[in-house]
Amino acid sequence: MKFQVPRGTRDILPVESGRWERLENRARDILARYGYREVRTPMFESTELFVRSVGESTDIVRKELYTFEDRKGRSLTLRPEGTAPVVRAYLEHSLGHADPVTRLYYLGPMFRYERPQAGRYRQFWQIGAELFGSAAPAADAEMIDLFVSILQSVGLSDVSVLLNSLGDEECRPVYRERIREYFGTSLEALCGDCRERHRTNPLRILDCKVPSCQPLLAGAPSVLDSLCGSCREHFDGVRAALAALRIPTETAPRLVRGLDYYTRTVFEVHAAGLGAQSAVGGGGRYDQLVRDFGGPMTPAIGFSIGMERLLQATGAVEEPAPAPSDVCVVALQPSAVHDALELARSLRGLGGGQVGEALRVLVDVSGKSASAQMKWASKSQARHVAFVPAGADGYGVRDMVAGKDEAPQRTVESLRAWLLERRAAGGTA
Repeated sequence: MKFQVPRGTRDILPVESGRWERLENRARDILARYGYREVRTPMFESTELFVRSVGESTDIVRKELYTFEDRKGRSLTLRPEGTAPVVRAYLEHSLGHADPVTRLYYLGPMFRYERPQAGRYRQFWQIGAELFGSAAPAADAEMIDLFVSILQSVGLSDVSVLLNSLGDEECRPVYRERIREYFGTSLEALCGDCRERHRTNPLRILDCKVPSCQPLLAGAPSVLDSLCGSCREHFDGVRAALAALRIPTETAPRLVRGLDYYTRTVFEVHAAGLGAQSAVGGGGRYDQLVRDFGGPMTPAIGFSIGMERLLQATGAVEEPAPAPSDVCVVALQPSAVHDALELARSLRGLGGGQVGEALRVLVDVSGKSASAQMKWASKSQARHVAFVPAGADGYGVRDMVAGKDEAPQRTVESLRAWLLERRAAGGTA
């Protein structure tokens, strides 16, 4: 039977994993500079967590959840997004008690059953950040600044920020009814999903990507015309703060994102070179979600970045060849294999429970003869070979590039120090 990777997923092979690791490390570095700390949540949660937060009428909940029952009959769902689990953890562990303004980030896989396309998979990775405890426009500006800084740190300078406000519980109902009334006169021209959205959640119509719906969407009322005074003031404050940071933005009055928990600020960040689907991520404010989960009224804002989309935007990069090993340990007799393993561990700086400066060390574990091990060591491009068991004068060493034997080293410590010195000197005596 031949097994293949499930549709909509992919293997990240060693030739690619270096790019992923560099992206993750760069993002962690930027997040730490802004004071964000990592939280790691389970990959599955109670299904109700996502239904309640994301919204029962959203496409994610209606069509895209990977849901299953455990052996006790409890409904569980692979996380389709990262905010709801972080809010649950924030409340469950009282993370806001130590600091009223709490900054958290996450990094990991998410799962949605949707049509695979370029840069979009059913298992996909996200980098996300969440800020709890501030309703000020400065918090929104910091979040967008952080997003842009991560993109710039990986070499993306041609980025654009789309910005909108969805209002709050005072003014959004007014806009919802304006949208319901506007599309109600042209229901027959809408796709089937949008006709259902008109009944359950008319704002979702604005997120439709079906081409036949686009002419109607273009003439839809702008949410900015329905904002109350406080939401208008907040939105103006966000734009002013971003202008002070010299981050150009474009007002997108029909940007709603795909999640029901957003209030006030929503945004998307786009990168050049990705074609029509140019968004690498986005986010927004969710001031009522903590309360909806049973906590106190806590303003919050967050974002998520699609790692696959970000890697696609940075373009193909030729991966450097992996660094060769510093030394191969060769067992001269079959009985010396245990000594070879022990020497390799010590040379790596891992002996005796201590971790020292790293040496890259290979040792044969397939039972090759001594001559076959020498051929293997040469093929591995290791600069040196160390022989066990040690001779009367100490551990024998051969320079594989120069093709000559070096003076033996009497102890493991002296051998390790010598190899480190040779590596620092570029392998020259």
